[in-house]
Amino acid sequence: MTRWTDFSADAPRIAEIFTRRHAATGNLCMLATLRLDGFPRISPMEPRFFEGDLWIGGMPGTAKFEDLVADPRFSLHTATVDTRVTEGDAKVWGTVQDVKDEALHRRFAEWLLATTGFDLTGRTFEHLFRAHLTGAAAARVEDGHLDITTWRPGSGEQVIRKD
Repeated sequence: MTRWTDFSADAPRIAEIFTRRHAATGNLCMLATLRLDGFPRISPMEPRFFEGDLWIGGMPGTAKFEDLVADPRFSLHTATVDTRVTEGDAKVWGTVQDVKDEALHRRFAEWLLATTGFDLTGRTFEHLFRAHLTGAAAARVEDGHLDITTWRPGSGEQVIRKD
């Protein structure tokens, strides 16, 4: 499985679009998980980049986290508001690992407070999921063409141009 820093090096075009769109929406993305009954669930999510990884965490007791504990597969899509995709659009997918390292949780809480003002210091995290990427794709209109860029570990980026 691929960490965010390795993904960014191997798929710089997709990583740039993802991080730019992630920042432009106030870190908002849409998280897809699989419910216990097998149907998909789409939930708003504010993933974070911390210590070289992409992290999914949030309010305890949420259904999306129950989904990830039962089935670690996910997809994360930048929140799209532009149907013309002039600023780009990206998604990543893979699996998550529920990290129970209390020292890491403390560092994450301190970093979150310093960067956002949101104070979770001193709290126990029910779940903090590290993303391991197995694929990604991005779309962007450039020079009047739609460019679709895909990535899989070990294959680098592939660009498909649509007229």
